[in-house]
Amino acid sequence: MKTPITEMLGCEFPLLAFSHCRDVVVAVSKAGGFGVLGALNHTPESIEIELKWIDDHIDGKPYGVDVVFAENLATSGETGLTYGALKSRVPERHRAFTADLLAAAGVDAIASQVSDDRAPPFDHESAAEVLRVAFRHPIRLIANALGVPPKAMIDMGHEHGVPVAALIGSREHAIRQVNAGVDILVCQGTEAGGHCGEVTTMVLVPEVLRSVKPIKPEVAVLAAGGIMTGQQMAAAMAMGADGVWTGSVWLATPESGVPQVIIDKFIEASSRDAVRTKARTGKPCRQLRSAWTEAWERSPESPGALPMPLQSMISENALRSIERSAEAGNPKAREMVTSLVGQGVGLIEGVRSSGQIVQDFKAEFLDAVERMNGLLGD
Repeated sequence: MKTPITEMLGCEFPLLAFSHCRDVVVAVSKAGGFGVLGALNHTPESIEIELKWIDDHIDGKPYGVDVVFAENLATSGETGLTYGALKSRVPERHRAFTADLLAAAGVDAIASQVSDDRAPPFDHESAAEVLRVAFRHPIRLIANALGVPPKAMIDMGHEHGVPVAALIGSREHAIRQVNAGVDILVCQGTEAGGHCGEVTTMVLVPEVLRSVKPIKPEVAVLAAGGIMTGQQMAAAMAMGADGVWTGSVWLATPESGVPQVIIDKFIEASSRDAVRTKARTGKPCRQLRSAWTEAWERSPESPGALPMPLQSMISENALRSIERSAEAGNPKAREMVTSLVGQGVGLIEGVRSSGQIVQDFKAEFLDAVERMNGLLGD
């Protein structure tokens, strides 16, 4: 295929796969798609290890990296913060509520795996260091979520000849990104897993195209949000998208490293079980409905989610504890297990390899295009 995205990124098929797992990134790129490694939880040292491994196994195929320079943080404008310093700002009421949830489910809290001296979640200075390491590798894309990338990131991308992408959830966001110099817009509808807005993919894509093409005709547009099949990809491109950005479809794969207890819940879930809640990060974030999300959203004892990044200070370690307990066979912990996933979870019927998913996308896309061509008749 030839689209602005395949031309920009050097891939065969404009199917982008966001994953926190390097094995998925490699498998997708080698199958003709384009893997994008999520770097949110990495340090400069750990991202160097991951990217070196990818370079050694991807056979020269293109790949990208996704970082997070979040706007509108509770800590915006502050510098030099440590995890320990920020942890002290978490109210005792929120700590107690979390502890009570774990105790009621028979979950023992594991010791925090984060040093108090480490940077807190969503720290801009740490993200900038990770970005500098990423550009030492042959990446073909750098992407940012949760806001307009810093000017330094955009400049760095252009200096290295690497397109800069940004995730957006509204027409207003898209216009801001284009005016800032972004090359690729990922139009992420509310169906998506993780942080998302309120507008559906089918509405967002044409709305963004109408708004930004007069400003910057060369900007490329990817559709995202609930896209799990080649037929959906064809529909997105029929609306004018140059390709698609996907995430949830790669979770139920042997390469993803997702625990079996979570994969089993994905297979059991319907699309209505992917709920938009602040219970994990403090910003609206779509994830699997569970006793954890229900307690934070509906319990009369809930203190309500803290603003980002404070909510992550209590949720991440608690959720790791819950996951470990569920894997050990605790049924109450299993009820609390959650994971970032989009409404496309209802289309997960079993485990497939990442390479097979790419091939299925290609076949389904072709079938959809041939069907539409057939409707035109002679």
